Amino acid sequence: MAENVLYRLYEWYISRGLSQDKMPKHVAIIMDGNRRFSKLQGNIDVVKGHEIGVDTLEKVLDWSIELGIEIITAYAFSTENFNRSEHEVEGLMKLFVKNFKRLVTHEKIHKNEVRVKVVGRTELLPESVREAIKEAEEASAHYNKRLFNIAIGYDGRLEIIDSFKKIIQDVQAGKITIDDVNEDLVSKNLYTKGLADPNLIIRTSGEERLSGFLLWQSSYSELYFCETLWPELRKVDFIRAIRSYQARDRRFGV
Repeated sequence: MAENVLYRLYEWYISRGLSQDKMPKHVAIIMDGNRRFSKLQGNIDVVKGHEIGVDTLEKVLDWSIELGIEIITAYAFSTENFNRSEHEVEGLMKLFVKNFKRLVTHEKIHKNEVRVKVVGRTELLPESVREAIKEAEEASAHYNKRLFNIAIGYDGRLEIIDSFKKIIQDVQAGKITIDDVNEDLVSKNLYTKGLADPNLIIRTSGEERLSGFLLWQSSYSELYFCETLWPELRKVDFIRAIRSYQARDRRFGV
């Protein structure tokens, strides 16, 4: 009980200096550490670690709404993750189906007017997952107050390649010329088209790399790495990341 009170006091203490004027509009997250967490918990089933990670993501969405952050983009499953064990991949696909279906009628999604969007090569996913994604996206498509992006079947290099393929097709079709190709046109053909680039990218578990996440969009993003494993992320960890972002002197192109 005393420990919980102290934690609440500390949470209040580090939150009080946050500036709403400097709040990032778009925070992207690399949710790393689910499998390591499973091993550290006595080698529990790796899928259980991912289940706990889903709970953490829901908390982060809550914290973001509280802080006034408009866009959250979470890296949930890369194209390389298909190379993991059959048990883990199947478990993750079942989790996706279960939780996207939950989002269809989720009270917090509708109360806070959160639009759900999946970015990535969804054609690589099982039909059951694609159907659940479609249900969640359609149920929240009319919202524009907040956006919850989930990157699944995603790879930043493939995203850039796919963008250029679309542009080449348009050039060949005579819709545009080579002189029309610029940064803005590339951005408009990415999976995240129409979306503001992330102001802040957070990665958990102590790893300090992007692992192919939002490679084009992260050109001027602030990066924050924390040691905490994703399933163990606390609100104070998230607030520390926001505090770090707000303390930085952002210089573009330098």
